Amino acid sequence: MSEGKRRFKAHIAGEDYIIIGDSSTQHMEIVVKLVEQQFKEINQLMPGLSKERAAVLLAINAVSDQIYKQEELDRLKDEKNN
Repeated sequence: MSEGKRRFKAHIAGEDYIIIGDSSTQHMEIVVKLVEQQFKEINQLMPGLSKERAAVLLAINAVSDQIYKQEELDRLKDEKNN
């Protein structure tokens, strides 16, 4: 494991994961909590959906949100610089 990397145990959608990264334990706890919450919401809206399909939908939602946030950040930077 690289210097500064941490191992974090997570339980998401009935599965155990070991996540290795630079983030703090507090950060990862928040991430796991949000992923679990969003996974449950997807399953409530679409009962019977496989875990794999639910995970893909969750990933699509996360990337979409990330793009919107980046666009907003870019817009704010442009406003500041003009």
